[in-house]
Amino acid sequence: MHETPVLQVKDLQARYGAVEALKGISLEVYPGEVVTMIGGNGAGKSTLMKVISGLEPAHSGSVFFKGQDITRMPGYLRVPLGIAQSPEGRQVFADQSVRDNLMLGAYHRKASRAELEHDIEAQFLAFPRLKERQHQMAGTMSGGEQQMLAIARSLMAKPQLLLLDEPSLGLAPLIVKEIFFIVRSLKQRDITILLVEQMANQALSVADRGYVLETGKITLEGSSAALRSDDKVRAAYLGSH
Repeated sequence: MHETPVLQVKDLQARYGAVEALKGISLEVYPGEVVTMIGGNGAGKSTLMKVISGLEPAHSGSVFFKGQDITRMPGYLRVPLGIAQSPEGRQVFADQSVRDNLMLGAYHRKASRAELEHDIEAQFLAFPRLKERQHQMAGTMSGGEQQMLAIARSLMAKPQLLLLDEPSLGLAPLIVKEIFFIVRSLKQRDITILLVEQMANQALSVADRGYVLETGKITLEGSSAALRSDDKVRAAYLGSH
């Protein structure tokens, strides 16, 4: 691939005190790709997402967005640049309505009321259940509905890179299926996605490529098909099937 990556991470290190959470991570995400990062609990997946979105500082190494070095850029400046995150644990504004949550997703945009209304209707088209619940307080919805809202809210930012952090976390199997159907539909719309996920089978079924992260290091990378047929990946993350 000769085009400029949307996201390029080079030799990234991050620490929590004396604990090294990321030990020299390098990865690339190209326009229109869905790239997944799989790994167990404590592998460093969410730390990586937080460093990319500017919520945690990098200890060393670099993060480039569309060729621009954003390693030291504050998080609030990365959203207008085109990076939006649907965070782990959903983190919707519980005491705000669904509609207000969506509006807050577009807070940085210099858009007219009509344009925002148009974009909200587009989200309601993609997420019909949110339309039904639009005046409901977000905190009273089910986990699955809150996850849909978190994704829709991040899309209101019109991102050029969508960071999806553990979208299946704590959801029932049937709802997980629905969430991954949504991720597939985003892929069909050519939205560039970095997906962090514990459910490796589902993640690899929707992604173009993947990286395996273990205790802060990338131990494997390749096409989704290659990773799904890799014996180590199958044994560690996909069960024996």
